[in-house]
Amino acid sequence: MACLEFSLTPGCLYKPAPNHGLMALCMCDVTLGTDRVMFCTPARPFAGKTRELTCRGMDGKKCSVWMFLPLVFTLFTSAGLWIVYFIAVEDNKILPLSVPDRVTMIYFIFSSIAGDAPPASCVFSQVMNMAAFLALVVAVLRFIQLKPKVLTPWLNISGLVALCLASFGMTLLGNFQLSNDEEIHNVGTSLTFGFGTLACWIQSALTLKINLKNEGRKAGIPRVALSASITLCVVLYFILMAQGIHMHASRIQWGLVMCFLCYFGTFAVEFRHYRFEIICSEYQENFLSFSESLSEASEYQTDQV
Repeated sequence: MACLEFSLTPGCLYKPAPNHGLMALCMCDVTLGTDRVMFCTPARPFAGKTRELTCRGMDGKKCSVWMFLPLVFTLFTSAGLWIVYFIAVEDNKILPLSVPDRVTMIYFIFSSIAGDAPPASCVFSQVMNMAAFLALVVAVLRFIQLKPKVLTPWLNISGLVALCLASFGMTLLGNFQLSNDEEIHNVGTSLTFGFGTLACWIQSALTLKINLKNEGRKAGIPRVALSASITLCVVLYFILMAQGIHMHASRIQWGLVMCFLCYFGTFAVEFRHYRFEIICSEYQENFLSFSESLSEASEYQTDQV
């Protein structure tokens, strides 16, 4: 397999020749400028042959449908968590957030306790599992989006790893209720909020540094403000918990979760400029061995189209 790198103009798609194997995750710019796309294709069949490109015209003002992915994540998860809250309140599992501070607390209002017993726990598990999956998809697409432009790869990789660990923490939160396995549930909480906060700061730095479409400040300043709010909420939460002020701590926790979800929604700003596609076709029958592919690939240089 020889890896060929092309510079594609906006709205252009690479079309492989028939019966040639091709599998790649493509990222094309749907507005202005060009983006690099890496294709892994058989080396030998392309030797001496012209590569075929077909272009599709696209209005530069149009937005990619991928912008709705982070918005769906934010709206779906927010709605799901509030449904869990109202179910728990209706079943008298927790007190409402609006309860006066002077009322003696019998059931805390934390999101983990709201989703601790059925039927709220069933909804909570489903919401957190779906949220973890969508967050992971957003993390991978964000990594691919920044990869051709970032000058410090370790920062982009760190952001991906942090978001992946936060997503894994969401699954632990949703599937291990507080009353069933407190240790694993607390590990999930630490992963979600700890690495989630770190990922927010990393993505804020990348946004200002890379400045996609000259919108670095437009998206970066709100992200810095949200990152600061998230960090402040985490600090206040632990301070209030240490002092035994559970009512205010629970309110801070719900605010922290909403800030996290709003942060993910801001990725729609950059996603509206990009289209992500997966192209998959069969390999040819007489494909090259791995060693032959490496030797053949060394003979080819990067092609500019």
